[in-house]
Amino acid sequence: MFRSTQRLRLAQRVTTAALRWTAQPVVRPTAAMATSGWRMFSTSGQQSIWIPFDRDQLPEDDPRRGEVFEDETDVVIVGGGPAGMAAAIRLKQLANEAEKDIRVMVVEKAGEVGAHTLSGAVLEPRALNELIPDWKEKGAPLNTPVTKDSMKLLTSSMAIPLPHPPQMNNKGNYIVSLSHFVKWLGEQAEELGVEVYSGFAASEVLYNDDGSVRGVALNDLGLDKNFEPKDTYERGMHVKAKVTLFAEGCHGSLTKTLMKKFDLRKDSDPQQYGIGIKEVWEVAPEKHQPGSVTHTVGWPVDNTTYGGSFIYHFEPERHLVALGLVIGLDYQNPYLSPYKEFQRFKHHPFVKDLLEGGQCISYGARALNEGGYQSIPKLVFPGGALIGCTAGFLNVPKIKGTHTAMKSGMLAAEAAFEKVADEEQDLKGVVLDKYEQSIQDSWVYKELYEVRNCKPSFSTALGNVGGILYSGLDTMILKGRTPWTFRHKHADYETLKPAAECKPIDYPKPDGVISFDLLTNVSRTGTNHSEDQPVHLRLRDKSVPVERNLAIYDGPEGRFCPAGVYEFVDDEANPGQKRLQINSQNCIHCKTCDIKDPSQNIDWTVPEGGNGPAYSWT
Repeated sequence: MFRSTQRLRLAQRVTTAALRWTAQPVVRPTAAMATSGWRMFSTSGQQSIWIPFDRDQLPEDDPRRGEVFEDETDVVIVGGGPAGMAAAIRLKQLANEAEKDIRVMVVEKAGEVGAHTLSGAVLEPRALNELIPDWKEKGAPLNTPVTKDSMKLLTSSMAIPLPHPPQMNNKGNYIVSLSHFVKWLGEQAEELGVEVYSGFAASEVLYNDDGSVRGVALNDLGLDKNFEPKDTYERGMHVKAKVTLFAEGCHGSLTKTLMKKFDLRKDSDPQQYGIGIKEVWEVAPEKHQPGSVTHTVGWPVDNTTYGGSFIYHFEPERHLVALGLVIGLDYQNPYLSPYKEFQRFKHHPFVKDLLEGGQCISYGARALNEGGYQSIPKLVFPGGALIGCTAGFLNVPKIKGTHTAMKSGMLAAEAAFEKVADEEQDLKGVVLDKYEQSIQDSWVYKELYEVRNCKPSFSTALGNVGGILYSGLDTMILKGRTPWTFRHKHADYETLKPAAECKPIDYPKPDGVISFDLLTNVSRTGTNHSEDQPVHLRLRDKSVPVERNLAIYDGPEGRFCPAGVYEFVDDEANPGQKRLQINSQNCIHCKTCDIKDPSQNIDWTVPEGGNGPAYSWT
């Protein structure tokens, strides 16, 4: 149980964060705060990616060297998404059945559970059925069963029906707001005795002397933009755990450091990513088709750019439609803007007719894993494990990953319970070997193995046409039973061509009715970051954006970001030159910058807990 001082400490942090929160307007590029005042640093060696200085080198009376409050738990789970909550629920189920007093904590950076969760989303309830068989009786927000599936090839003016791939069959699935679903999972976890702490950002992995993971540190509160302590400063707590499960979602900031420290990608291909951009609309009642699911390929992207769209009709009482565009982040043209491609997509006659007379009520974007089987890293290391999308279990042809993420969390929970329930075992640096084997023996592994060649088949000289033809053959006839496995040969940041080799793309201006300027949509995310805090988007070398990215790629940062965070502006200190300005208040935590930056010069780190988007219907 919490020691009373630690309960008070967490309560004070919650109260302090709530008082500090004040709504900030979306930053217009010309009015944004310059970043020249904050410190740039390298993330090499043992340096924390969150604090760019060595605390031990500070004066002894500096509050940043103050006493660290440490709490102990059996299992701490970093991230309260589908995988994290499924792991927490399964752990407490097993503990309660065995009448074991096992403490489980979930720390979630969003201000409330579900506020940073975004997906399409069509939910396959396979893992949910295993985890909570009576979910209907418990009021799970699965309100719209899929009633109709269709697949279309878009040209600039036509929508041509295509045969529906069996992998995309949604019979028995549900169209959901994943944000609402995760919030419900959090409620189920708390009822079982899980301690869920939203508004707490884990900023650093803690290690034992032998190099094994011992827990996580929560980030400091009350630092100004130069990392100097304000009057409200409070050092982040440490959470020590026998087992630490990392469920940060796609491209987690702590997971990135674990990959490097333990060389978890040694035997896997580079992870492949996409950027998913989504809006939710209230459409005219006569146009709403509850349960209708449509996917498209083709226009607006060209044959060399991997991508596709989704249109889901759900919540019949509100006549909601979730629509979005996913573009592979291995695209080559630095002038491509995923956001503007999505806005252009909505003007296709097939889509525009649906949206006319309706109203956009929500917007969001998030990177997603697309590497599949070949890109699954080693999942375990001394003291912890990776679960869910932070490991990369998305089934790309299905366009689903929630069910696989949840199952991975459940399997990790079972392996962790077996260890922590053994009171005689020394758990320092424990390795959850059973988890990795359980994944390989599960339906998750079977699913991903069967479709392993689909995504890489789009990376040949035949482009999307070749990928569609091969994937159709593979999913309908071969069923993945081939003796070969195609490889992912490049990381996404390696694929951009120099601007001199590419043609600029002339995107139409938004009309404010069907399509919108970027900052109008960012305002629909509810994103908020306290202004006077360290910028959480860190440059390793402040000269690289201008000297390399702008010079060679014509500044792709402002185009691949779906939130208006990055822009090149005149450098007042050096007339005639440019500098990269970072409007961190706009960030919606999609992680695209950390993935696609061709110089790998941007480190996405956590801001103060509770900051970021406030998603609801996403």
